[in-house]
Formats: sequence, C-alpha cells, structure tokens
Amino acid sequence: MKNPFLDQERATFIQARDVLGTVHVPAWPRENKELPRVQLEVDWVRFSTLNHRTRAEQLREIAKTGRPDLFTADPLGPAAQDAQYEILRGQEKFLELKQDLLERGQQDPAIITADGVLINGNRRTAALRSLFTDDDVLAAHYVNCLVLPADATPAELVDLETELQVARDFKEGYAWINEALLIEELYERENKDFGRVAKRMHREVGDVRSLYEKLQQAHQLVGLSKGARLHIDFKENESAFDELAKHVKNKTPAEADAVRSVYFLGTLADVNYRKLRHLKRPDAAELVRQELESDPSLRQLIETVSTDPVPEDDILNDVLGEAPTPGPLYGLLSFLAQKRPEDTVTLHGAGPVAAQAILDTIQSAITAAADEAEEDQRDHTAITTPISRAEKAVVELQRALSALPKARSFAGFDEDAMGLRIKQVRALVEEYEGSV
Repeated sequence: MKNPFLDQERATFIQARDVLGTVHVPAWPRENKELPRVQLEVDWVRFSTLNHRTRAEQLREIAKTGRPDLFTADPLGPAAQDAQYEILRGQEKFLELKQDLLERGQQDPAIITADGVLINGNRRTAALRSLFTDDDVLAAHYVNCLVLPADATPAELVDLETELQVARDFKEGYAWINEALLIEELYERENKDFGRVAKRMHREVGDVRSLYEKLQQAHQLVGLSKGARLHIDFKENESAFDELAKHVKNKTPAEADAVRSVYFLGTLADVNYRKLRHLKRPDAAELVRQELESDPSLRQLIETVSTDPVPEDDILNDVLGEAPTPGPLYGLLSFLAQKRPEDTVTLHGAGPVAAQAILDTIQSAITAAADEAEEDQRDHTAITTPISRAEKAVVELQRALSALPKARSFAGFDEDAMGLRIKQVRALVEEYEGSV
C-alpha cells in the first residue's frame, strides 16, 4: 500500500535509479537493516525541516519572517528548503566540512526517505551542494544515499535520527538547546518517562533530566520576552540555566522567584554565570535592586518601569503560580525581556536610550552586587570557621574515646602516644580560655 504522506512522483523517481548495493544500518530499528544505496543529484534531494539539529534556528527564522508555517506549509517547497539550506550553511564549522569533503569526498552515505528527504546527512549534503553550486566542484554533483522503506513512520524517523546523530557520538552541530528540544519531544512521546528517553539517547537519566529542566527555564525567559528573544539567543548560556535549574528545584517559591529573576536579568545583560552563582540566596533580588537604585541612570529606568502596570497574565504567573506581590525585579525584568539590544527605550526625563546601553549598565550593577555577595560570604565563612572546625574536633575526639576501650584490649596499643595527644588537646583548650 502506498504511503499517503510520500511524494509519489519523487518516490517513483528514486525507485527507477540504479541500486549500487546495500548497506547494513544497525540503527534502523527494523529486523531488516539492509538499505539500498543510490546516487542522486545533490540539488534534487530535500533537506529535512524536522531536523532537531536546527530546531532553535528554525524558530528564529519563523520569527524573522513572521511566517509560523514557514517549515510546515510546504516542507519540500522552495521557501522552506531555501530557509533550511541557509540555516545549515550558517552553522559552525561549515567551511571546515566543505574542505574535508573537497579533500576526501563523501565517506558515509546519507539516509533519505523513499521520496528523497534527508534524515541523516543534511549538513554533508548542504556542504556538497555548496561545493557544486558555489565552487563549481563537479565531483560534488551527486550524493550517495541509503533509501528507507516507503512505509517508514514518523516515530521511526525520529528514533533513527536520535540514534545516528545524537546517541552515537554527538557530532558537530547539536547545540544544547536543540538537544534539549529533542529530549522534550521524546519525553512527551515516551509517556513522560525519563528512563525511556535516556535509553533512546544512550545517556544517563540524570543527564537527560538536567537538559530537560534547564530548557524549562529557557522556555520561561523566552515566554517572558513575548517574542523579543528566542531560544537560539541563549545557546551560549547553558551554564547559567543549568545552575539556575539545580538551585531552584527544592527552594521556597519566594527564593526561587528571587534567584530566577536575578539569573534572567543577568542573562539578558550578559553577566558571567560565575558571578551570578554568588547571588543564589533568598535576598538576591533585593541586593540587585539596591545596586540598581544606586545608579542615577538606572533610577530613571526603574521610575519608567514602575509606571507601567505588570500584566495579569504574565508568563511567570503561568509557571510559578499567582504571586501575592511581585518581586523587587519583576517589573524591570518583564520590561527589559521584551526589548532587543538594538531597540531604543524612552526614559522619563531622559529621552531615548539604547537598550544595549541600559543592559551594559545593568551588567555592571549585577556584577557589583555579586561581588558584594561574595564578600559577605567570605565574612560569614570567617565568622563560622572557628566554630565549625571546633565542632569537627569535638566529634573526632568523641570517636577516639569510643574506640579507646577496644584499642586498649590489644597489647600493641601505645598509651603514651594517646596521652600525648590528650595533653595537646588540653593545652589548646587552655590557650583558648586564656584568649577570652
């Protein structure tokens, strides 16, 4: 029976090609793992618009063009294919991949559906196409492909992509945000069972859960921005989202909201996550707010924001639950999240100011708050260190006395050595009493 989702004309074209042998593909989930190999013109095959490697980049293109159906209305049409090709051409190390293909040729065949949509080998095919069309390399005119059965299901295709491109060795091009989006999709499909997802990803359950949880933090910030920021904008902020997700997991709602607000604002302002980690404390938002208010230019920003009411349907309410009162940074975060760095902000009594200039000033203020928090922590450590070390000494001495009767039952026990240690302890106690 024909697969109604296939382009039958394209499928017939592939069926008419000469089969150059078969290749055993262990990752293909069916019992028959032998797939036929054919050669196809490099500009005839189609890129997969369901490629999880480029999911975040696709969301960026959708926002840029204002076309929610850019990759779904006609996946094999010119608009979707051209957009996908440009995404692949813009990925890291694309030029290095082209050079490798130029020098060594195509080493591994791509894998396509029965109508010629690439499931594996999108980047290599894009590089070959660029060599052929841009650099006139005739040897890159054809791409070797393994053809999947015509009745391959969408679930089988996702499983194959996961096995080949993610689980095996995490080859170039999988940003953490795209990997997490794939995990999220598998999590929903696998009845929200992290164990099943981890098995498919060949990863530890903790690794899979961690990626999923930090993605949820990124979802919140993207949602708060109301389209101004996209997931791909935070590709370089994995460490910040990772630390945030771990910290807020078992905290009270108030502390979680305070730290989250600081981390979100710090991420927007490009504060180093190593600085932000000093603000993982219940009063984090208040510390940052005080630092912001000490800067005259930021006081104008706060005054501007304070005149705008906080929307009742704010995204954080949806995630965190309705809060009786907004936190110290709530309005400021909501305001700035919806501004791109290139936007202009009009401040009360100051006129228009570049959003990037405001973010730079906020970066300095948050960094200063983090430095102060770090100093406070050092002072706190200095205050508590003598007591904590004395407490450990008491515990160790109790353990020594408990072990003493058994030790004395052996002929080799050194009573003089034990007595010497007790004298040292007594001398230290007398030294402390003399210092009071």
